Amino acid sequence: MNKYSVGIDISKNDFHACFSGIDNNQQVKVLRSGTFKNNRKGFVELAKWVKDTAREKIVPVVIIMEATGVYFENCALYLFKSGFSVSVILPNKAKKYIAALGIKTKNDKADAKALSRMGAEQALQLWQPMDDYFYELRALTRLYQTLQESITATKNQLEAAELSMYPSKTIIRSLKKLISETEKQLLIIRDKIYKHLASNGSVATKVNNIAEIKGVAALTIAVLAAETNGFLLFENASQLVSYAGYDVIESQSGLRVGKTKISKKGNARIRRALHMPALNVVRYKVKKFDIFFERNFQRHGIKMKSYVAVQKKLLTTIYALWKKGEKFDPEYDLKNTTRDGEAVQSSRPNFTEVG
Repeated sequence: MNKYSVGIDISKNDFHACFSGIDNNQQVKVLRSGTFKNNRKGFVELAKWVKDTAREKIVPVVIIMEATGVYFENCALYLFKSGFSVSVILPNKAKKYIAALGIKTKNDKADAKALSRMGAEQALQLWQPMDDYFYELRALTRLYQTLQESITATKNQLEAAELSMYPSKTIIRSLKKLISETEKQLLIIRDKIYKHLASNGSVATKVNNIAEIKGVAALTIAVLAAETNGFLLFENASQLVSYAGYDVIESQSGLRVGKTKISKKGNARIRRALHMPALNVVRYKVKKFDIFFERNFQRHGIKMKSYVAVQKKLLTTIYALWKKGEKFDPEYDLKNTTRDGEAVQSSRPNFTEVG
């Protein structure tokens, strides 16, 4: 065998594993299948099962699984720490691969087999666990977003209740109380995010430097850092743009030329976080982005399309500032920046001022 591949279809309580190998003729053969519990005991059993099945010890083994919520995380972390090569792919990517194979059967065993074949045939990017600092930051920023969405939904309910044919004082009172309590929780989580950012001097300095962009708050930068593991997932801006779903796709066939648009096949939380800052930098006429917006708008006359373009430019600018540890300068074109220094740590960052 040239390569071994283990496909894992994982759920909350258990997971199905399929062990395959690809030979010199590029033929993928299933060698073994098994089911394990999604807990530490199951992970230990899986590791032993993989080592026992890999008859040719010098042949590389890759373990592939889908990013299904948080269910995959403990298994992936255990296997990573045990020295295995782990690859975690988006469910959408696996779905398209399975569809391309013409497989119509949909169950855990079939999915594990397909993932195993995918791992054997393709050179997939290896997974690395998120830094615990950014993992905690991600949990906080995602909770903050959930609370914001809850407040918006409850306010909509309140408006409907107040404008109804027969308004209920009990319902109106309950909804107002719920909004008040949720807003208190929102402030608490916001303060926890600020404290968490300030607990790391290097991160705090980077955040303050980027927040020099008028209209970009510390909370926005926190979301971007949290969703990208401090931008460590990317070697260049193009990878980040694709990850966030800002990569441009077009529909063209023969003489027909369709519209170009962003793929939106990426992290929606990043795009959501950049929506208001993109409006702000144009409204505050931050030169770098305001000029870019006007030029873009003149080409097609669609304001929202131009704002999306500003979102993308904001993202790549923040990425460059973060990587280089530099403070934003609206008069300076980051494309010409060559210095690659680290940020100078700030002794007392004040996130309430920048966000």
